[in-house]
Amino acid sequence: MKHPAIRQQSGMTMVVALVMLVLITLLAMTTFNLSKSSIQVVNNMQNRDEGIAASRSVLDEAMSSTRFFDTPNDALNQPCLNSNHRCFDLNGDGVVDIVTALSAAKCVKVRTIKTNELDFGVEEDRGCSVGSSADSGIVGANKGDSMCADSTWEMTATSQDQQVQSEVQMVQGVAMRVSTDNVETSCK
Repeated sequence: MKHPAIRQQSGMTMVVALVMLVLITLLAMTTFNLSKSSIQVVNNMQNRDEGIAASRSVLDEAMSSTRFFDTPNDALNQPCLNSNHRCFDLNGDGVVDIVTALSAAKCVKVRTIKTNELDFGVEEDRGCSVGSSADSGIVGANKGDSMCADSTWEMTATSQDQQVQSEVQMVQGVAMRVSTDNVETSCK
C-alpha cells in the first residue's frame, strides 16, 4: 500500500521540472539578447569612430593649405567621386567604406591688423607692414591698418559609411592670416 502523501504528489515533479525548464530558457534568451545588443552598441561606436577619423583626416588636409579659401569648391588634392570628396577603403578590399564630403569653408570673422600690433621680429608680421606713411591728415589715407587681416573660417566635413549608412558631421574652426586684398574676395 502506497503512502497517502506520495499519491498526492504524483506528477508534481514533472510540473516543477517544466517550470524550471521554462525559467532557464527565458534566462538563456535574455542573455543572448543582451549580448547581441552589446555587440550592436560596440559596432555603432566603431562606425562612429571611423567616421570621425575620416572627417578629421579631410579637415586636416584642407586646413594644411590655403586652397580652402582660394578655391573653396576644389580644396582637396586627388578627390574621389567629385571635388571636395575623399573615399576611404578601411579594410583594403578595394571597396569604398566611407565617403567624406567637405563643404565650402565659410568666413565667420575678419579683423584687419593694425600696424602697431605687428611684431617685426616675426617673419609673418614683417610681410604685413606697409612702411612709413607720409599721408597723415589726408582724407581716406591709411588709418594705421597693415596689409594683413586675421580671419576665422568654419569648415564642415560629413562622413557617410557606405555599408550601414551611418553619418558623422564634424565642424572645425580655422584661424588664418590673409592679405587684406584676399579678404574682400574670399570673405563675403
